[in-house]
Amino acid sequence: MERVVGIGGIFLRASDPVALNAWYRDCLGLDLDEHGLWQPAAGPTVFATFERDTDYFGSPSQQVMLNFRVDDLDAMLTQVRATGADVAEETQEMDGVGRFGWVTDPEGRRIELWQPT
Repeated sequence: MERVVGIGGIFLRASDPVALNAWYRDCLGLDLDEHGLWQPAAGPTVFATFERDTDYFGSPSQQVMLNFRVDDLDAMLTQVRATGADVAEETQEMDGVGRFGWVTDPEGRRIELWQPT
């Protein structure tokens, strides 16, 4: 059986694609080339499903949530706050999994930041 070997892309609808790309580059530090190619560091990727009525993603209209791995959650949240982005005050820790924080992009998508254990 053939198997999926990794994430091949993340595609977002945007009112202003250029501005949204700039936000992800400037606020979260995604090192994207002119074609949107990004070479993330090797590491774990989680694929999980949630109940239809979960509030974990923020808005009920948000069907998918991005989760980005980070090396230092506190430093990343400080950096993102300094840009004026909407950052949740709370963080969460799961034993054996890591720490989590959340930011909302300029178009209202809740994004999870994960510092693995």
